[in-house]
Amino acid sequence: METRIINLRELDQEAASAVYAEAAAVIRSGGMVAFPTETVYGLGANALDEEASARIYAAKGRPSDNPLIAHIADKKQLYEIAEYVPDTAELLMKTFWPGPLTMIFRKKEIVPYGTTGGLDTVAVRMPDHPVALSLIRAAGVPIAAPSANLSGRPSPTTADHTAEDMDGRIEMILDGGPCEIGIESTIVDMTEDIPVILRPGYITQEMLCRLLGEVKVDQALDPSRWKNFRPKAPGQKYKHYAPKAPMTLIEGNTTDVVKKILELAEERIKEKKKVGIICTDETQDYYSHGVIRSIGSRIRMESVAHNLYDILRTFDDIGVDMIYSEAFDFDELGYAIMNRMLKAAGHKVIRAGKTEEVTD
Repeated sequence: METRIINLRELDQEAASAVYAEAAAVIRSGGMVAFPTETVYGLGANALDEEASARIYAAKGRPSDNPLIAHIADKKQLYEIAEYVPDTAELLMKTFWPGPLTMIFRKKEIVPYGTTGGLDTVAVRMPDHPVALSLIRAAGVPIAAPSANLSGRPSPTTADHTAEDMDGRIEMILDGGPCEIGIESTIVDMTEDIPVILRPGYITQEMLCRLLGEVKVDQALDPSRWKNFRPKAPGQKYKHYAPKAPMTLIEGNTTDVVKKILELAEERIKEKKKVGIICTDETQDYYSHGVIRSIGSRIRMESVAHNLYDILRTFDDIGVDMIYSEAFDFDELGYAIMNRMLKAAGHKVIRAGKTEEVTD
């Protein structure tokens, strides 16, 4: 299959409208179109077409029990696919939609089980990106759109990233430039009496609690519970976001972390290994060994989220043999960032300091 890559930033309004019409026709006919959102690039197909959803799973190599998110451009579409929308969800929509928040509802029969991973619930969000919204409106159907990468790989935040994994597998890629946020949406289960976060993201638990009062975090975020666990949302169960090289997170105070990473890097370099180091703007000058890349600033965690997947793919391109990364605090946006980094590292963590310990 030939994949057409179209840079919408180079087109005038009339030409762009023609592209959206073409892409919408692909969606309605059961094909796949990758497109940007404010979080990551999505791999889109008709959410109401079971065969189209099956093509998404095949293109990504994604387990079929990993649910897809239905993207909409208008609240009217939500009521067409959700059985019941509670008042708490209405409040979240008013505050955070369009935006990086996905909510889970009981589904109507119109939504096939092939889209929901066999569940009686459907995950829905309204993206905050002009390309995504234009495509959904043109298609006239909700668009199922997981991240446009091969399953397990770092999510794509540019059209080039998307093409690396999807060229030859799908019909079109709409290039709308780099994604602003860089990590996937927060997912909240609205079918419970108290809303439950199933995947942390840019919309934090603190933000949700300020609006709703109590919001829980699902116990499934603990990997020790995964053995017989059926995921209710994307990214809960399987290894995700992983670079090609093995990755280890180093946690502790700054002095101990830098010392430990330098020690590990020096050992591997002596073995003729190419070592990638993920540091921050604040610590970059402390490192002298390895391929050193700053992921952003600890005082602007948005920069860390924005750069995360790009830096993992950069190390793939460079061909490092292993990656050592500084860890981050599990607070607010740091919780979402560490959720992704832990999965990328296969939960391999070294606690630097006097009582160093490896966990995995």
